[in-house]
Amino acid sequence: MADISTPSQKPQDNKPLDPNLALDTVETTMDKFLSAAHVEAVYGPPVSQGENIVIPAAEVLSIAGFGLGSGSGSQVSANPENTGSGGGGGGGGRVLARPVAAIVISPSGVHIKPIVDVTKIALAVFTTLGFMVGMFTQMRTTKRPTLDV
Repeated sequence: MADISTPSQKPQDNKPLDPNLALDTVETTMDKFLSAAHVEAVYGPPVSQGENIVIPAAEVLSIAGFGLGSGSGSQVSANPENTGSGGGGGGGGRVLARPVAAIVISPSGVHIKPIVDVTKIALAVFTTLGFMVGMFTQMRTTKRPTLDV
């Protein structure tokens, strides 16, 4: 392997990478994602109307993914200062929330009223019907092997 460095180049400042910096970043980001699971995110503020109190409830889903990497190396040369190191990372995520119920507190007692997502039910029905039509079509068009006797 040829040495492509020139004598006029200054050697890079080769400080070792601190892995704690990357871990601190991941920890800070995870704390932000986990904050979505607090009680305040799941249960909304109570709303009073006369003798009734309504507390909205939601389902909260937090999804996150991270990747980190670092490495070091050296060029094959007579100069021991031709070493380098690097690192990097990335991540992403999303927090999803949807209402699932309303808790009604009244003089007659506590009642939980579920919130039905009609759109989600309709999508599930159409998906199931599409799958069934596809399977029946495949079953009808599949050629059966014939036995030649």
